[in-house]
Amino acid sequence: MVPPQMREWRVKWGMGQLRALRAATGFVLLSAILAAPSQARFAGRYPQASEMQTYPERPTPSQPAVPNTPAGAKTPPQSPKTEQYTLSNERYEKAIAFSRAEYVLYFVSYLLGVFVLIVILRFGIAAKIRGFAERKTSNHWLQGLIFVPLLIGVLDLCSLPIHLYGHSLSLRFEQSIEGWGPWFWDWAKSEMLGIGAAILMVMVLFRVMRWSPRRWWFFFWVAALPILLFIFFISPWFVDPMFYTFHPLAEKYPALAADMEKVVQRTGLDIPRSHMFLMDASKKTNDVNAYVTGFGASKRIVVWDTTVQKLTTDETLFIFGHEAGHYVLNHIRNGFTFFAVGLLAALYVGFRALNWVLAKWGRGWGIEGPEDWASLAAMLLILEILVFISMPIENGYSRMQEHNADIYGLEVIHGLVPNSAEVAAHSFQVLGEIGLADPNPPALITFWLYSHPPLAERLVFAHTYDPWSKGEAPKYVKTPPKPALAPAK
Repeated sequence: MVPPQMREWRVKWGMGQLRALRAATGFVLLSAILAAPSQARFAGRYPQASEMQTYPERPTPSQPAVPNTPAGAKTPPQSPKTEQYTLSNERYEKAIAFSRAEYVLYFVSYLLGVFVLIVILRFGIAAKIRGFAERKTSNHWLQGLIFVPLLIGVLDLCSLPIHLYGHSLSLRFEQSIEGWGPWFWDWAKSEMLGIGAAILMVMVLFRVMRWSPRRWWFFFWVAALPILLFIFFISPWFVDPMFYTFHPLAEKYPALAADMEKVVQRTGLDIPRSHMFLMDASKKTNDVNAYVTGFGASKRIVVWDTTVQKLTTDETLFIFGHEAGHYVLNHIRNGFTFFAVGLLAALYVGFRALNWVLAKWGRGWGIEGPEDWASLAAMLLILEILVFISMPIENGYSRMQEHNADIYGLEVIHGLVPNSAEVAAHSFQVLGEIGLADPNPPALITFWLYSHPPLAERLVFAHTYDPWSKGEAPKYVKTPPKPALAPAK
């Protein structure tokens, strides 16, 4: 189940859909496809920190809280410089309350998911669903077409209260502005997509299990990777438009598109202006974002309309530079490799664990063996545990990549925008104020859940990173800086 505090910087600055190809998040994707697909969009937040903060317990305000500014207003860098992440007392209290509530919600959601699966197994519910499918048809694969949606539906209905509370929390803290009607429609669309993906993946899984009972973990791994990669490839064309409306960026903001083209040229990426889009995010959220998604023919730049409304052009370019860094630094390739290796290990452990679990409790659960449709519930329970255990590993790897992407973003806009370090630092400040980023995340939460370094730490690094004044070579962007763009207004 996706933690609620996990969208703010994780999807926003965490390669968005790219994270579906990353290590343990890949395991989350797999378990989501097989178990509760709608969870992939649940409140959508991905934690963001890595160290217990040492900033003042009641920091004094340095910038006005963004939610109190007029609609469409931007908050350019102010004096004094943005040297650390600070919040007004009111925003500080909200940030603490919001983040702590979401941490608790994540662990409750995980425990609830495990509890529901245990109940489904212990009381033979999975076996009863399988029996119902068998009574409807004698065809094994048609039984699967009945069994899989029913099991997924039961799991998702049991997790619905968590989703409802997560959305109510986002509304209460002004992170979301999406009404309950549109929210339920999005949830329903997620269900339809998820159940369709679940049917596909489970059918492949059980076909492989019947074909090779002792090596199915390896052959399913071989089959799953291209399927997941294909889903990522087509998402910008077919999945994303189901939830948001996109427009050509140049039609409404030609100057921003031109400035982004300059950054694209410096990165060496092949993204023409026709692949730059503006997303109508303001109908659902107060969050801001700009990212690169897809690959090959589906690769594109996406800027949320809330970003244009609440950040300066220069700050938007830094966010985009960070996202472009994931591509230039081969984080997609490396992340997919990391994910593939981890997935293979997880499937092998799942294979061994499934045989042990069914040998010990299968008869009491009414499960006849690994090829029994009802064994899917046991497999999902094992995957839930593996996902939870693997999260610190994946998130530690992710924090390393996100830090490197921050460095790349700082370097790629250096010389293109004036005072780039302050621009980057101030973008973190504004985004933290908007998203109520936790200024003091607990160390255990950071270790277990945060896929990005803490916002406060990122802000300080952005403000102080300056190899050029020290006569040192930048780490990634070696080309000489071009003349700076005109100051953003």
